[in-house]
Amino acid sequence: MTDTPDQDPGLPPSLRFLKGLVITLMITMIVGVITIVGLLVTRLPDGAAPMSSDAPPLPESLTLPEGVAAEAVTAGKGWFAVVTTDQEILIFDAKGLLMQRIQIEGLVPAED
Repeated sequence: MTDTPDQDPGLPPSLRFLKGLVITLMITMIVGVITIVGLLVTRLPDGAAPMSSDAPPLPESLTLPEGVAAEAVTAGKGWFAVVTTDQEILIFDAKGLLMQRIQIEGLVPAED
């Protein structure tokens, strides 16, 4: 007289379906993380690498006029522009000499 079943009934069908979904999600997430890490490693530039040869050469020194603070800097072929906190653009030549001053009018300075 044995009351034990011959085989294990296993999980109900709804739980088997849920288990399959969880395993699929886990595999998808693992593949996604590996893909993102791989893309970051291959696509991000090396921080220690030298600047590209397309970058304009920087002057040895760039002296701003008295009482002027730089807010942004940009460069072109043979010139550099410095935007100041006084809403002014200063244009310098490749040697760092001030060539032109442009006053920006009509803009309200941003407050900190």
